[in-house]
Amino acid sequence: MNDQAIRRIVIVGGGTAGWMTAAPLSQVFGSPPGGPANPVGCEIVLVESAEIGTVGVGEATLPSIRYFNDTLELNNAEFMRKTQASFKLGIEFKDWGHLGNRFFHGFGGFGPSIINRSSVAYWLRLNRQGGMPSYEEWSTATMMAQRNRFVLPEGGPPSAANSYSYAFHFDAGLYAAFLREYAQARGVKREEGTIVDVSLRPGDGFVTAVTLTDGRRIEGDLFIDCSGFRALLIEGVMKAGYHDWTHWLPCDSAQAVPCDKVLPLTPYTTSTARSAGWQWRIPLQHRTGNGHVYCSGYTSDEEAGRVLMHNLDGAPQGDPRQLRFKTGMRRRVWEKNVVAVGLSSGFLEPLESTSLSLIIHGVSSLVELFPDRRCEPHLVDEYNRKMARQYESIRDFIILHYKQTRRDDSEFWRYCAAMPIPDTLAHQMEIFRRNGRVAILDRDSFSEDSWLSLFLGLGIQPEGLDPMLAQVDEVTLREHFKRLHMAIAKTVDGMPDHAAYLDHLVAVR
Repeated sequence: MNDQAIRRIVIVGGGTAGWMTAAPLSQVFGSPPGGPANPVGCEIVLVESAEIGTVGVGEATLPSIRYFNDTLELNNAEFMRKTQASFKLGIEFKDWGHLGNRFFHGFGGFGPSIINRSSVAYWLRLNRQGGMPSYEEWSTATMMAQRNRFVLPEGGPPSAANSYSYAFHFDAGLYAAFLREYAQARGVKREEGTIVDVSLRPGDGFVTAVTLTDGRRIEGDLFIDCSGFRALLIEGVMKAGYHDWTHWLPCDSAQAVPCDKVLPLTPYTTSTARSAGWQWRIPLQHRTGNGHVYCSGYTSDEEAGRVLMHNLDGAPQGDPRQLRFKTGMRRRVWEKNVVAVGLSSGFLEPLESTSLSLIIHGVSSLVELFPDRRCEPHLVDEYNRKMARQYESIRDFIILHYKQTRRDDSEFWRYCAAMPIPDTLAHQMEIFRRNGRVAILDRDSFSEDSWLSLFLGLGIQPEGLDPMLAQVDEVTLREHFKRLHMAIAKTVDGMPDHAAYLDHLVAVR
């Protein structure tokens, strides 16, 4: 037995980040009350205060949430009932690039690859010669979204019936409650209270305990900071520092408000660019989530609220809730024996629904690199490297939405078009502009198909083409695309309406 083994994990903060952290840790290390002891177990304690609110606006997700739920062995129908979830096939973008522009970032591919090149690469070749419909018509997810259709992908060999992926829209507060029930059933102990003091070990500065207002002292070996923007441990105690990215992502404010749901129940998120930011629309079973993300340097809170409320498609369910943020990430997400997960580790605006995926990546990487009580520097450095790479890759993907604009109708969009960008993004844009190739700098982040959706949706057309594309003759290529187009159309024709499918699924007990 390793006498340096972690005996107690303390999670500081609840909400979505706290319980998304507690659930997988309880699966690996927890023991159900009254059940057999876990041979690799340790005690897990979560400290949260009902007096401290959570942000709770992250209701749209990426497909990584499916694998997270599957790993926890959650019942899909029960999950969707308890969180008021709907399905998500991607994101519809309106007025990005230029006023009147519309494109769709669908989940999944554009058909099978051809001689180690994506179908879209060959579409680029044929499109130059004319007679080709939009590249989006070879995305099953996009075609499903256009017609509000949904069914779970089929098993079996690759086909139009399983070439798409999906995620969920759900109520973040209900999801946190669902995972709290899961984690507590596996031995996680919840402590209600507000932390007023943090004890450090002399010599190395490791956290040894947190003290609550009533004097209770909660000791631990590993502390996970899920305290949100307050970053109670990682910044308040460890002084980890912050990479400020507001010069690339200048939006610093948001207002959020739910409204009554309207039909049809769309299986996708909508992002509509506004004069100083953008507005989200997220359809759930019981309501629609809405928000306006904007830069306070280019519009007032009052005007931002007016724009939000004026563009709701259902009756508002209250007044907008104001949020402030600074885009960026901690210089070190893991410092000594403190690991930051969620908003305490950094913030990227929810344009591509990445907040929960960053939590999932943070927790899964922690399990992969789980330390003993020494928290050896090589593990800490590797974790920080992995998290920095993912944050930076997502950052660049989001910056591309703003940088590649031809809008000049407001000072905000003129700033975005002219602003300098990270060298990593400039490199990716240049490679695509030259010959349509996509450079993927982080395999754990957005795929080639996602970058292609964005490049083409924002109007970037390559100057040249990959010479490998000449290997297949034009007649064979056009026949391939014709067959694929027909297969997708036939598959989508046979699918049920999203709302009808969802009603059937949640009725299953």
